[in-house]
Amino acid sequence: MALILSVETSVNGCSAAIHENGTVRSNFELFEQRSSAEMLTVLIEQALKVIKKDFSDLDAVAVSKGPGSYTGLRIGVSTVKGICYAANLPLVSINSLDLMANQIKPTFDGLVCPMLDARRMEVYCKVIDSTGVEKMETTAVVVDENSFSNFLKNGKVLFCGEGAEKIKNVINHDNALFLGAEVRPKASDMGKAAYAKFEKGYFENVSDFEPFYLKEFVGTTPSKNKKVTA
Repeated sequence: MALILSVETSVNGCSAAIHENGTVRSNFELFEQRSSAEMLTVLIEQALKVIKKDFSDLDAVAVSKGPGSYTGLRIGVSTVKGICYAANLPLVSINSLDLMANQIKPTFDGLVCPMLDARRMEVYCKVIDSTGVEKMETTAVVVDENSFSNFLKNGKVLFCGEGAEKIKNVINHDNALFLGAEVRPKASDMGKAAYAKFEKGYFENVSDFEPFYLKEFVGTTPSKNKKVTA
């Protein structure tokens, strides 16, 4: 038996779940602006408490490594690294976009393009076929009317996530389908992928592990009497 704590903070809000051999045992979610810093540890504690377990019962910790929110990823990764150090647990990481694609692949016979907002008209995305094979690796794309034309000319592409909501009025093609922010990375969807990596021993080096930011952070310049946060 493998009991794995899964943590997701790559988008607004946070979620924590406990999986046993890939099956959800408990799950807590809070999808509100900037809730990760204040509520993540509370959700983790509740996820353990509801099944009457504690950190000593865990076999591993899984975290969404990104891409996504800089602040959210920093909070999630620093939290799970602290847990791994304190409880001497191995760490598994999962691509945030894969969590989104896995919600769609079982029911859609075509290409899936999960998208996260990267500000302005840029998105973090990848393209995956119905069998899980990557047709485009994780990348940052500035979207215009010609984006993804090489995929769209050959068949249906389902764009999903908050990034898809943003660009649905830009890409005008008969083969383009859109699902909005209802498709998002969630800890409850990490179980099978995390368990598969656990079984194969695909662990991160806890001391060296960093989030997959994909691009460098660019801050803003504070104006007078205005407090700016990343």
